[in-house]
Amino acid sequence: MPALREVVATRYVTPLREGGSLPGIVEGDDLGTYVCKFRGAGQGPRVLVAEIIVSELARHLGIPTPELVQVRLEEAIARYEADEEVQDLLRASVGMNLGVDFLPGSFGYDASCTPDPEVAARVLWLDGLVANVDRSWRNPNLLVWHGDLWAIDHGACLYFHHGWSGGPPATGGADRFAAQPYDASDHVLEAYADRVAGVDAACREVLSADVLDEVVAHVPDVWLGADPEAERAAYSAFLQARLTTHQWVPGGAS
Repeated sequence: MPALREVVATRYVTPLREGGSLPGIVEGDDLGTYVCKFRGAGQGPRVLVAEIIVSELARHLGIPTPELVQVRLEEAIARYEADEEVQDLLRASVGMNLGVDFLPGSFGYDASCTPDPEVAARVLWLDGLVANVDRSWRNPNLLVWHGDLWAIDHGACLYFHHGWSGGPPATGGADRFAAQPYDASDHVLEAYADRVAGVDAACREVLSADVLDEVVAHVPDVWLGADPEAERAAYSAFLQARLTTHQWVPGGAS
């Protein structure tokens, strides 16, 4: 089974307070620097699962996205943190968390940027597939690094799993997700919707059943429920079901 590389956090650097879940910059024992998304945050581990699945889908579709790693927090890391809110979060997150490679010198996407049209269309297509509701001008969740567009922050995708308190549904859930339309009118890349039909067939071809199984296999057991294999199979089934429909494709399918 594919696994994300594991690092141990050696220093908590600073919080990123623009994120609702209070992610923070940490240094790892590999000398790397990461944006750490904490499993002890109020949104829970489901957002970490969405981050992994959608980031791996993006990677297969040729959309630049930072490397993900598992970040292990030891109890001692909270000892010298003066901010009580951050200290509580670190203590609640001892164990395995998600790290996103920090891109030094990157900046947020805005109207002054002109992305590669095909990459923009693929981002829009992917957001339709995974029902991403968090890619507007208010919060683009896109970075520009070395002139390229990078997609980040996918925790708001795959909304259906927040209803899995007792595990994934045996029937019906995948069909409902497959039939759900997608409103791209508020999307930061909505101007590229007329190009999405041109990438639709190629994106579908890339995301075969085997690729979907490979993608969900990256999710560690620790962030899943009592039956991790059943949950991975459910994620794959929900995505496969959505790929059989077309009403969610921004701008219409080819």
